[in-house]
Amino acid sequence: MASPDPSVTDRVRALVAAHRGDRGALLPILHRIQAEFGYVDSDVVPVLATELNISRADVHGVVTFYTDFRAEPAGRTVVKLCRAEACQSVGAEQLVAYAERTLGVKVGQTTPDGSVTLEQVFCLGNCALGPAGQIDERVHGRLTPARLDALVTKAVDA
Repeated sequence: MASPDPSVTDRVRALVAAHRGDRGALLPILHRIQAEFGYVDSDVVPVLATELNISRADVHGVVTFYTDFRAEPAGRTVVKLCRAEACQSVGAEQLVAYAERTLGVKVGQTTPDGSVTLEQVFCLGNCALGPAGQIDERVHGRLTPARLDALVTKAVDA
């Protein structure tokens, strides 16, 4: 396993120091790492384990358990499609299948050109307007394949 860049290691240590006395510090630290770097690189796992005096397995377990954490950078545009029951009842599964076909990736993957990452979520709080999705930070309701295409194209071209 390669060692992370020294500047990354220093930044991770600084984030740990900012939360050192906090109970349950790992989650807020991981959120800050992802916010700053865009993902939680596997190379920072041993640094976090050492700094927090926990096992690498504990850190890895948290990173892989929570779907909000990424192990690699996301695409320039992130498309999250809701798969909760209310959205399922109005066509979410068909919309996910359509998105996978048109983007050429499965949920959890990024297009080869790095333009779009397709993700799933299990409720955006937009249940009355399903199927719902989130493109970058904006929630959209009543998505159809055509509307999804238009919104993704607009986001990618922005």
